[in-house]
Amino acid sequence: MKLLFVAAFALFVLSTFDKADSSAYDKIVAHSRIRARKEGPNVCALQQVMGTKKKYFSTCRNWYQGAICGKKATVLYECCPGYMKMEGMRGCPAVAPIDHVYGTLGLVKATSTQNYADISKLRPEIEGSGSYTFFAPSNEAWELLDETVRSALVSNVNIELYNALHYHMANKRLLTKDLRNGMTVTSMYNDLGLQINHYSNGVVTVNCARIIYGNQVATNGVVHVIDRVISSVGNTIQDVIDVDDDLTTLSDMAQRAGLSDKLGQPGHYTLFAPTNEAFDSLGGDVLERLQSDPEVLKALVSFHLLDSVQCSEAIMAGTSYETLEGNNIEIGCDGESLTVNGIKMVRKKDIVTTNGVIHLIDQVLMPDSAKQVMELIGTSQSTFGDMVSELGLSAAMRPEAEYTLLAPLNVAFSDEVMSMDQRMLKLILESHILKNKVVLGQLYNGQRLETIGGKLLRVFIYRTAVCIENSCLIRGSKEGSNGALHLMRTFLKPAEKNMFEILTENGGFKIFLSLMEAADLTDLLKQEGDFTLFAPTDKAFTGISERDLALLKGDINALRTILLYHINNGIFIGGGLETGVTNLLKTLQGSNIKVMHANNTMQVNSVQVPESDIMATNGVIHFVKQVLYPGDIPVGSQDLLMLLKRLISYMQIKYIAGFRYQEIPLTFMKRIITHVIQEVPDVTKVTRVIETKPSVTKVTRVIEAKPSVTKVTRVIEAKPSVTKVTRVIDSDPTITKVTRVVSAGNRRRGRD
Repeated sequence: MKLLFVAAFALFVLSTFDKADSSAYDKIVAHSRIRARKEGPNVCALQQVMGTKKKYFSTCRNWYQGAICGKKATVLYECCPGYMKMEGMRGCPAVAPIDHVYGTLGLVKATSTQNYADISKLRPEIEGSGSYTFFAPSNEAWELLDETVRSALVSNVNIELYNALHYHMANKRLLTKDLRNGMTVTSMYNDLGLQINHYSNGVVTVNCARIIYGNQVATNGVVHVIDRVISSVGNTIQDVIDVDDDLTTLSDMAQRAGLSDKLGQPGHYTLFAPTNEAFDSLGGDVLERLQSDPEVLKALVSFHLLDSVQCSEAIMAGTSYETLEGNNIEIGCDGESLTVNGIKMVRKKDIVTTNGVIHLIDQVLMPDSAKQVMELIGTSQSTFGDMVSELGLSAAMRPEAEYTLLAPLNVAFSDEVMSMDQRMLKLILESHILKNKVVLGQLYNGQRLETIGGKLLRVFIYRTAVCIENSCLIRGSKEGSNGALHLMRTFLKPAEKNMFEILTENGGFKIFLSLMEAADLTDLLKQEGDFTLFAPTDKAFTGISERDLALLKGDINALRTILLYHINNGIFIGGGLETGVTNLLKTLQGSNIKVMHANNTMQVNSVQVPESDIMATNGVIHFVKQVLYPGDIPVGSQDLLMLLKRLISYMQIKYIAGFRYQEIPLTFMKRIITHVIQEVPDVTKVTRVIETKPSVTKVTRVIEAKPSVTKVTRVIEAKPSVTKVTRVIDSDPTITKVTRVVSAGNRRRGRD
């Protein structure tokens, strides 16, 4: 009874301190206790991977997925560490009896370790006074140990076994909360270090061996049961790769990249080490290219290195980790196998060193920064890559030059696109390859990007999007050694004509264009700038008469108010608008229009936009089938009110008798002055004389050139006005006379 009281008191004191400074392991155990509360007091819920003996105090993620490392896991209910069952009672109401370390080994069922303590003569030490931490291999851990190694341990008058067990011990008591991530615990064998890692998922490892049952308190210390027998560590990562015959290529590359010394320095690293065979599979040309560029080589080696220790036993699901190169890789597991980026490539895991851990892999991890630009193309853009190659565009890209690929997704290559003339498709794809390397962070609003076809593409930056011409970038931009890649939603359609030319050629905007002319605003559609036009089609004016048109044109201020409400200063394409919310765009008239974009459709003031993103050299056009009108501007004429009601059905227009429209300053217009310079034609007179013996014939030919006219345009920003100036330059005609005499038998030439 006295012994039980001492055990209960010890657990109470330790748990009090534990709650004050709990660790990830302790929190996971606490969660397991909560999950099993219906089973009775002090019961913990664990997950066991089906087909194995592996049991875990699980994270919430694994618990709700019902799987660990992609394998189904069953739920077990066991007594939480430090508690025991009692016959006829629910749960685990009894505190486990406290004993010395040797006796505790039996209590936690580490009987093989207890037996080896007897054989090695370690028992008196761990039964006596002191304060020890014993990382005790489980019975299964000893069974997994190679038979030859186990036999060697018990030979040599038991010295090797004694030393091996001492290496599993520390000369002070360390609970799991004391085992900090990255710490090195001095063992009782030659003061060699034990590498401790304490992960956020609650896993605690010692030289990458997982603690499967922790914090079993003893009178002279504490026992933690681990899942494997650990061996002493004395080499660095550099030491290992320098002497391993299967890692000579990696060792050479690390040396060339200037990283070899780093791998020999103190730290906490994980190296995914490709074997020589893995490098050979890349091919000689690729290896030569990689080794010829020190920066690329450094990026390649750094991409295999993590600035943290990731033991295989700590990986319970796929997790992304940043490499020393700067980009991430995903480390996961599939049953007993460790995976990298979802691929089973780890041949040997958990080679523990003094500054980290090594996992041997049979594939080379290639970072984007070590790839050439065409190698950046992924599966979702594979059609683009195939067509660029088939049409000869990739062959024309010089290896020493830099490029940027604007790659449309595979879905953009419809049957219509794939069936078009290959010469036309080649021209389209040329607009998706830039002459220079431009990464995402270098793009800015208003930027002009030159393609290999010589066209200029405009960049637009919005709150939630980055767009180039009519297409916006989607997540997944990459940077390679000689270029960059950006994923595009659709094909790019570079602008070739201004708004006026587009609307005129379309033929469906005659009324709108006539009204713009009447309002003296036509030049706005022609001038340089960045505008967004919601252009009403002729259908928007269905039923309008000549009298109605005259009414609209009769008040120029009213007409300009209506027309300028359709135009915004700035280019706004559908993909650049924030979806699901109202985007307020200020018009040249002064009021806001309300634009919504969702499910690839656009609405302006609740009016559907049937066709959008028609790119012009001076902006973008969206077609609408209704006339738009500013809701905050009333109408003062009954006739105009009735007309607008026929044209506008989406809103109620206010009427205030006698309201007069204000003049809108046309500060956004550019004044155009044309100078015509006319010159008097130059006249060239040529006389040709042909002489023979009997007679001489003179021929005079006068050649008059047509007058040449030169037009000079000077642009001045102000209110529009056109002044035509004609300057006449007079000069005497220039006459050249040529006489040529031809004699029989003797030819001679003369010039007057």
